[in-house]
Amino acid sequence: MKGITKTVWILSFVSLFTDAASEMLYPIMPIYLKSIGFSIVLIGVLEGLAEAIAGLSKGYFGKLSDAKGRRVPFVQLGYGLSALSKPMMGIFVYPIWILFARSIDRFGKGIRTGARDAMLSDEATPETKGKVFGLHRSMDTLGAVIGPVLALVYLYYYPEDYKTLFLIAFISGLAALLTSFLLKEKSSTKPNLSANPSFFTFLHYWKDSPLAYRKLVIGLLAFTLFNSSDVFLLLKAKEAGLNDAQVIGVYIFYNLVYVLFALPMGILADKVGLKRIFIIGLMVFAAVYFGMSVCTDIYFVAGLFFLYGVYAAATEGISKAWISNISKKEDTATAIGTYAGFQSICTMLASSIAGLIWYQFGASFTFALTGVMTVLVVFYFVGFVKEKKTN
Repeated sequence: MKGITKTVWILSFVSLFTDAASEMLYPIMPIYLKSIGFSIVLIGVLEGLAEAIAGLSKGYFGKLSDAKGRRVPFVQLGYGLSALSKPMMGIFVYPIWILFARSIDRFGKGIRTGARDAMLSDEATPETKGKVFGLHRSMDTLGAVIGPVLALVYLYYYPEDYKTLFLIAFISGLAALLTSFLLKEKSSTKPNLSANPSFFTFLHYWKDSPLAYRKLVIGLLAFTLFNSSDVFLLLKAKEAGLNDAQVIGVYIFYNLVYVLFALPMGILADKVGLKRIFIIGLMVFAAVYFGMSVCTDIYFVAGLFFLYGVYAAATEGISKAWISNISKKEDTATAIGTYAGFQSICTMLASSIAGLIWYQFGASFTFALTGVMTVLVVFYFVGFVKEKKTN
C-alpha cells in the first residue's frame, strides 16, 4: 500500500494481537466484575483509576522517549507488561488485586503509547498522517473483532467460565510481544543525554507548547470529561434486554464497523481536513448517546453501535494525527503523551462521575447529559480551534 512502510505494518500487527487479547476480555469484564461482587460505582472507579495510571505514565514515558531518542524499548516493555497482566486478572478476585492487575495492563499501555505513536508519525508526512494512523487504528480494531469472536465461541461451549479466557488472552498478548522484536530503531531523534525527567516533568510541555496545540487539547479534554468508559454502553445494552452473547455480539459489530471505516476516514481526512472529519465524528457520538438514553430494542441498540463505530473511526486515529501535525517532530511523543496524561485524568473523572450519576439518576439521564455536553464541545471546535500543520 502506497505510503505505508514496514514499520507501520509491524506496529499495526503488534496492536492487532494486543487488542485481540484485551478485547477478548473487555466485553465480559463488567459481567465478570459484577459476578465477583463489584457494584456499578466500583466498576466506574476501577476503570477510571486504571485509565488515570495509564495516562500519567504516557506523559512521563513520552517525555522520556523524546529525551533518550529511543522508541523501540518503550514499545516492547509496554506490550510485555500488558501481556503479563492478562492471566493476573483471571487469578485474582479481590478488588485491590483486580485493580493491581488492571494497573499493570494500563501502565504497559502508558509506557508504549507515546513512543509507538511517535514512530507512526515519523513514518508519515503531514499529508499522509490520517492514512497512517487510520490503518493502524483499523488493524488495532481488527484485533478487537477477533478477540470478542473468540470469547463468544468459547462462552458458547463453556458458559460463564470467564477465568479461562484471561489465560487464553495471554497467548495473543505474547504474540504481540514477540512481533515487536521485529522493530528497528530509527535514529531520527537526537537524544538529550543531560535530560533526566521526573515523573511530572512532561507537564511543563503544556506551558511551552504551541497555542494551536493547547486549543486543540482543551477541546479534546472537554469531550473526554463526559466520555466515560465503553463499559457503560455495554451495561446499557444489557439493561435493554440483551443476553451475554448478544452484548458481546454488538461489541464485535461496533469494532467491525470501526475496522471498515478507520482507513477510509483517515484517507478522507487527509483530503478534506482532519478538523472537519473529527467534528462529524463528535456529532455522530452525540446522536449515539441521545439514542442510548431512550433505546429499549435490540435492533435500535445494534444501529447505535453501528454509529458508534463510525464515530470512533472518525475521531480516535485522527485526533492523534492532528496533534502530531501541530507539534514539532522532536516533541511528538511528549505532545501525545502530555495530552494522554491529561486525557486519562479526565477519563478517571468521567467514568467515576458517570457511575455515580447512573446510580443516582439512572442510565437515561446519564447518556442524555453526555449528548448535550458533546454538542457544546462541537461548538467550541467550530469557533475556536483551527487546523494547522507545523511539520
